[in-house]
Amino acid sequence: MNESIKISKDAIYATGKRKESIARVWILKGDGKITINGKKYNEYFKRSVHQLVIEKPFDITKTKNNYDIFATVKGGGMSGQAGAITHGISKALVGMDPNCRKSIKKNKLLTRDSRTVERKKYGQRKARRRFQFSKR
Repeated sequence: MNESIKISKDAIYATGKRKESIARVWILKGDGKITINGKKYNEYFKRSVHQLVIEKPFDITKTKNNYDIFATVKGGGMSGQAGAITHGISKALVGMDPNCRKSIKKNKLLTRDSRTVERKKYGQRKARRRFQFSKR
């Protein structure tokens, strides 16, 4: 873990998953700093779409600058990692303040998105793409 971040007893831990990504999220009272793998979240995620996905739980609950987030994420790509962090933040926010559960659940942020890549089947080029058929 990063030495500059101290996780205290009043921190709430949650795990978020999306595709092949797994995020471990700690939330504690603070002034709105979001740290992912030791970097600021806008340095880790360059695309603004990913930054908006991460900010979504705070926009819904209107707690933008109330909590500090420390997250470690591994596996998958950037979109999957952003989704995993959002899932973890949502679960941690509910653990911190049970009153915001209704609004977070209404926006479907507590449900794990179970869609993953379908496996390749034998006798086919990809999961659903078949080899070209030749009549003659």
